[in-house]
Amino acid sequence: MSTVVRLTKLLSLAAFSFCLSTTSAFAAEASGHSHDHAGAPAKLSLDEGKKWASDEPLRKAMTNIRNALDESLQAIHEGKLSVTQYGALAKKVNGEVGYMVSNCKLEPNADAQLHLIIAEILEGVEAMEGKVKKLKRRDGAVKVIGALENYGTYFDDPSWKPIKH
Repeated sequence: MSTVVRLTKLLSLAAFSFCLSTTSAFAAEASGHSHDHAGAPAKLSLDEGKKWASDEPLRKAMTNIRNALDESLQAIHEGKLSVTQYGALAKKVNGEVGYMVSNCKLEPNADAQLHLIIAEILEGVEAMEGKVKKLKRRDGAVKVIGALENYGTYFDDPSWKPIKH
């Protein structure tokens, strides 16, 4: 991988990390509750009862993450996915998150909701990489699948197919 590509990915992830650190504040402000629930974690919600709009880069990345997990699902369920395979799966998912963050252009309230889902995906990625000692790699995959279910629940993606598990 070239230095330029690595630097671009690093800068994208750094920008995402900054955005993620402000997600709770944005989500609270967007929901009009910033003064009442200081310190309360942001929660996923619909846009006045409707799913949030998505754009093509978001749909593409989420579909790619979904497909990667679906391809490994049987091995995950059977406990046959190796450490190396979990690492490769985590790398694939992380790459899609990087693409999503670099290319997705949602309105601010939808973006704040998306960041909650991305945070859940990244927690799953860390567990799949073996970086979370209290969770098994399998638990990380389950966390990513849960985030994908949340995506389907909260974002309008006409072509979305939930993972059957």
